[in-house]
Amino acid sequence: MRTSPGPDTLGDPDNPVTALTAVARRRAEVAREEEVAVRRARTAGLSWAEIVVLLGISKQAMHKKYRSVG
Repeated sequence: MRTSPGPDTLGDPDNPVTALTAVARRRAEVAREEEVAVRRARTAGLSWAEIVVLLGISKQAMHKKYRSVG
């Protein structure tokens, strides 16, 4: 399995390995941003019900992902 682009395709957005690596990196960045935003929202007094509406996710998904946040 190829997990890195070859030297001739490095940075080529049409290369599937490059594209998938970029997607994975953006996904991780968004997850970090979401966690920070949720913590800030809770600190600011927003309820879980308000947060799930703003994020467009289910209460179950929020509970599973952020049960330790409080």
